[in-house]
Amino acid sequence: MNRRDVWFSKAQSLDREDSLAYLIGEFLIPDSLLYLDGNSLGPMPLSAKKRAVEVVEKQWANDLITSWNKHAWIDLPVTVGKKIARLIGANESSVIACDSISVNLFKLLSVALLKQKGRSIVLSQTDNFPTDLYMVEGLQSLVGKAQVELQHCEASLLDRLIEERGEDIAVLMLTHVNFRSGEVLDMERLTKRAHQKGILVIWDLAHSAGVLPVALDKYEVDFAVGCGYKYLNGGPGAPAFVYVNQKHLHNLQQPLCGWMGHASPFAFSSEYQPANNINQMLCGTPNVISMSVLDAALDVFDGLNIEDIRAKSCDMTTFVSELIADQPCLNELQLSSPLNVNSRGSQLAYAHPSAYEICQVLIKHGVIADFRAPDILRLGFSPLFLSFESCFNAVEVLCDIMDNKTYLNDEFAQRNAVT
Repeated sequence: MNRRDVWFSKAQSLDREDSLAYLIGEFLIPDSLLYLDGNSLGPMPLSAKKRAVEVVEKQWANDLITSWNKHAWIDLPVTVGKKIARLIGANESSVIACDSISVNLFKLLSVALLKQKGRSIVLSQTDNFPTDLYMVEGLQSLVGKAQVELQHCEASLLDRLIEERGEDIAVLMLTHVNFRSGEVLDMERLTKRAHQKGILVIWDLAHSAGVLPVALDKYEVDFAVGCGYKYLNGGPGAPAFVYVNQKHLHNLQQPLCGWMGHASPFAFSSEYQPANNINQMLCGTPNVISMSVLDAALDVFDGLNIEDIRAKSCDMTTFVSELIADQPCLNELQLSSPLNVNSRGSQLAYAHPSAYEICQVLIKHGVIADFRAPDILRLGFSPLFLSFESCFNAVEVLCDIMDNKTYLNDEFAQRNAVT
């Protein structure tokens, strides 16, 4: 057997052993596409499509406003929160779906800082997802640097800064999986280290929820946020979620005091009285259509063990990274993700000066990946709908592109609004 046949045979063997392979049929993905971008936008589950039609054509069209009660629209944030809770190791009464990651971060930052009188520093990693840093900057511009001061450093320096400045740090705000490299931070150790210095911790689970085991309650995490449109497959702009540890739930001052967070929303009191549970993190009226679609999408996880999902994810990133390393034509691609499979999320990042152009050629040839500035080609692996053979085929397309250097054609250099 030649080299190609050996790898192809291995892909087929892994597919035969895949206990999650049956789930591929639960998603709507065009036959002409190899989709390696579920870490940016998950594809549509059949259950989500069915629910979208039902909500629009039956519930809204026929039952109108009575659907808030008849179809339990009013309960959707809690219902969805409970489904997400089991995927992130949380008590189901500690999670609620609402708003966006950015809005939820603003809430949690405000809550945490109010709890940390005499401390003002919010410490994060320099390569955090930008919106997380922006939200701290926005809060800082609102209340002043004396109340909120953003400091960030390389992830490797977090321990040192916690040790040196721990008494001044109010909040440690970190992303569990780095959006560029896929590096996984040690949630248990860093949370414990911060707590030893009296620091509250907020984790961003955007690239973790639904694909990595997370144990928020076990690790005594204070707060967390995450989105519904990546590995949870809830659709573009799907609602985010927020987690609050039970020990904090009865002592919060959430600044966005919307009517849905009120203890009795339909009492229509002129004075705000927050709910005494996770509902206090709500603000305005939930987006019923997108919330209901996310609710249905999460049904795909019914009966699944997150450890099994993680195991397939690790097998996939290992298979593809080794396959790419074995192709002489791909030597120009430099792996930016950790070599240790246990230290990376469900993605592989490769640096190349023409990463954007390479990504555009891949897309033209039916392999959907994405680009992250300044020079990262990012391949995402969603275990629920990907096969090893499809990953093999994607690498074959990549080899052809690099062999023929088609990415040098001018047509692929024009930047799109979304990369």
